[in-house]
Amino acid sequence: MDTATPAVTVALHDGTSVIASSGQVDARRHGELLLPAVDRVLAEAGTKIDAVTGVVVGVGPGPYTGLRVGLVTAATFGSALSVPVHGLCTLDGIAYAAGQDGLEGPFVVATDARRKEVYWARYEDARTRTGEPAVDRPADIAQAVAGLPVVGAGAVLYPESFPDARGPEHVAAGALAVLAAERLAAGQELLEPQPLYLRRPDAQVPKNYKVVTPK
Repeated sequence: MDTATPAVTVALHDGTSVIASSGQVDARRHGELLLPAVDRVLAEAGTKIDAVTGVVVGVGPGPYTGLRVGLVTAATFGSALSVPVHGLCTLDGIAYAAGQDGLEGPFVVATDARRKEVYWARYEDARTRTGEPAVDRPADIAQAVAGLPVVGAGAVLYPESFPDARGPEHVAAGALAVLAAERLAAGQELLEPQPLYLRRPDAQVPKNYKVVTPK
């Protein structure tokens, strides 16, 4: 599952392939949409939640409010079912899906970070990220990524900085599931299911906030 972008996306993988998936783009309703999507995917696959043997969740980077919905839900399922919870960089999932669509490297993935910024990372190919994800203004990195295709909603939002925009715009849980299964089968360790925020939350305590203590 992933809620790091405006897409609320869930998929079920049986160890060989994705057998059911759901995706809906709505940046304001992650909390409302995620659990119904889980139910829908399980129903489509004709299975129950207790058959799940592991959870993979996108850890971002992404805005605080949406990202935490998926991470908390994944942690809750892991605890309730006593199954492992694995983290995967959301940008890696988008890169992998772009490769499945035929895009060859090198290229960049950029998603909307709000505040007129993007979360981004450079890829040698669909499976190989060449550095850590970062958050920057598009104009500040335009020269550094010039000449490279840029995948994701960030490219679509800022065409003046990323003229060679490619799809997909958002992450799909099916791509995360396939990539995670591939890495686990190869004996690679996945990330801890901890949020990759890259900056402070939008919500802040007012600077002149006064703490009131009982007398």
